Amino acid sequence: MADNARAKKLADLIREVVAEKLQRGVKDPRLGTHVTITDTRVTGDLREATVFYTVYGDDEDRASAAAGLQSAKGVLRSAVGAAAGTKFTPTLTFVADALPENAKTIEDLLDKARASDEKVREASSGASYAGEADPYRKPEDEDDTSA
Repeated sequence: MADNARAKKLADLIREVVAEKLQRGVKDPRLGTHVTITDTRVTGDLREATVFYTVYGDDEDRASAAAGLQSAKGVLRSAVGAAAGTKFTPTLTFVADALPENAKTIEDLLDKARASDEKVREASSGASYAGEADPYRKPEDEDDTSA
C-alpha cells in the first residue's frame, strides 16, 4: 500500500513539473500553449512514468506536439529528477490522451439520441390510446362481469 502512495505522489509531482516546464522552460515552438498534461501514471517500481497529454488543434498540431515532446524528453526528465530528489529518475513516455475523442463520440451519440427522442415525441403528439385511457380493471368492473 505504501508503494501505491509513493507512486501516486511521484506521478502528481511529475505531472506538475512537466506542465510547468512545458509552460515556462521549453522553448520549442511545437510545444506552445496548446499542449495540456492531463494525467501521469508511474509503475510500482517507480522506474517508468507515462504522461498523458492533449493538444488543442488539428492532426498536424498533434503530430508536431508529439515530435516536440519526444525531443524535449531529456530536458523534462532532468527537471523531474531535480524536483523529485529520488535515487532513480523514471523514464518518461508521452501518450496522447484519448479523452477528447471519446468525449466527442459520446456527445455525437447523445445528439443522435436527442434527435430520435424528438422524432418519437413528434409522432406521439397527436396519438390517442389504442384502448381506454386506464387499461386496468377495477373492483366494480369485476362485480359486473360475474353477474
